[in-house]
Amino acid sequence: MTDYEITVPGNLLSSLLSDKNGVAALLEGVLNQILDAQATEQIGAQRYERAEERVAYRNGYRSRQIYTRVGPLTLRVPQLRDGQFSTEIFSRYQRSEQALVLSLMEMVLNGVSTRKVTRITEELCGASFSKSTVSQLCLALDGRVKAFNERELGSFPFVIVDAMYFKARDGDAVQSKAAMIATGVNKQGYREILGLRIGDSESEAFWQETFRWLKQRGLSDVRYVVSDDHSGLVNASQRCFQGAIWQRCQVHFMRNVLSHTSARHKAEMGDGLKRIFSAETAKEARQRFDELAEQMEKKAGKAIDCLEQGLEDALAVLALPGKYRKRMKSSNMQERLIQEVRRRERVIRIFPNEESAERLMGALLAEIHEEWQGRRYLDMDDFFDWADQQSSAAQMRAAANS
Repeated sequence: MTDYEITVPGNLLSSLLSDKNGVAALLEGVLNQILDAQATEQIGAQRYERAEERVAYRNGYRSRQIYTRVGPLTLRVPQLRDGQFSTEIFSRYQRSEQALVLSLMEMVLNGVSTRKVTRITEELCGASFSKSTVSQLCLALDGRVKAFNERELGSFPFVIVDAMYFKARDGDAVQSKAAMIATGVNKQGYREILGLRIGDSESEAFWQETFRWLKQRGLSDVRYVVSDDHSGLVNASQRCFQGAIWQRCQVHFMRNVLSHTSARHKAEMGDGLKRIFSAETAKEARQRFDELAEQMEKKAGKAIDCLEQGLEDALAVLALPGKYRKRMKSSNMQERLIQEVRRRERVIRIFPNEESAERLMGALLAEIHEEWQGRRYLDMDDFFDWADQQSSAAQMRAAANS
């Protein structure tokens, strides 16, 4: 390693005790002298020296700022006419700069507002980053989000879908947008986040476009879909996944029924709903419904009508083997996922545009997706045995009718 002679002016030494930026000024002076010494070494001659060993000529300086724990340093980087000056200083500090950028990204992903990020970086690095600078840095997440959101899919027997609403600026107006999040359980029993799509509303056309987008990426073998009772979603699901069982989320359904029940009867109605949805067979569930209807018809007639209309869709899960019913009777898994996204979204409150919302939500979903890969969600052996039995039974019925 080359030894360099460094001179320290007296005023810098005195400023170490009197000036809070003294250490930064000292380090800046030392590094600038090292850069000059390295330039002389590469040129093969001192400044203005005539020497046969000279291989290049100086051409001034350019400024470059780096951020350290003692504060920002402005370095004077020598320029050469006939070549490029090289130094290890920046290659080493480049890693620190990348770490800083990643930290800023992680702060935003973890729900820290850009205003707070500005304050934190000022304390850590002695430099203030504007909100626009932090937002610009986050553009680097785009590649990662796109790769995750456009990856090739495969066989997913179970699909769970739901949407959340958020606010984003569109020109001078603030508009409500819908973010559709689809989750699946693959044939090995692992959960995956299939994709994120953003639109103006939960229209049937939007859902159809979303499901077609998933199928274009390779989504196949869908046998069972869970969602709430949004008409556009249900119609699109039945059109795009023909033959799949649609399960109405029992949790959403219970909320709907209870919303038509007066406060004085909600506890009684809630107990009755739990009895229905804890039944082992559809026949048993219908019997419990008849009992509840007889008990509550006069007290909450509108709620009973709502329950009767949606009962069969909410009992679709009973067609599955028992070990899958607890997790597949509702979209609770999806609700928890959306709550995690919502926790970050509340910090932003109003996104500057639709792209920034997709960037933040997509990056967060990619992180959660990676965490899921280490835990198997369902044992799929019984499911495929059941599916084979269903296929055989269907073939027998078709043969008998022909």
